[in-house]
Amino acid sequence: MSSQSGISTLELHEQAYRLQELTHNWIQNPQYSEYQPLFTTQDEWTMVKYVMEVLRRFRYWTLWMLKKHTVALDRIIPFYNDMFDYMDGVLLAETKQKTQWKADMLIAVKYVRQKLSTFYAKVTATMGTLLMSAHILNLFRKLRSFRKWDKGMDINAAEETSYTAQYHEAFLKYVENEYCAKRR
Repeated sequence: MSSQSGISTLELHEQAYRLQELTHNWIQNPQYSEYQPLFTTQDEWTMVKYVMEVLRRFRYWTLWMLKKHTVALDRIIPFYNDMFDYMDGVLLAETKQKTQWKADMLIAVKYVRQKLSTFYAKVTATMGTLLMSAHILNLFRKLRSFRKWDKGMDINAAEETSYTAQYHEAFLKYVENEYCAKRR
């Protein structure tokens, strides 16, 4: 997804798409008429736009991982699940298409999905238990689940009897008694 200079394929497509009108005006200038056969057609711009849509999910996860500045083990499985679901959706939508460029896109997405499956198989075989444990032990996830339960039962999360408050209290007690006490 990246070029040698560090600019992603998506960024190159986005830059080209933003310059669409400028390049059209430039090609229309009689001084550059010899370049008119090189001008991007409307069908080609449609392809560029579609490629950008497909690649945006990859950029989302790449930027999310970079932003974390910490180990994100608990997000590895959700990342793979999201990407597989996304590519399956693209593949399902593309099987109905008849144009050659969409058929080519289908081949590319199948290849990317196969490559992602290969990485996933290597990760889960060597680190599966660790990844699942990190996902299960993620405190933010637990608190988010407890908040949903509290909301579903019409309980204010700040009340002492709420699942959220009980979990928060138990966790702080554990940290204070087990972790901090041993560090003193």
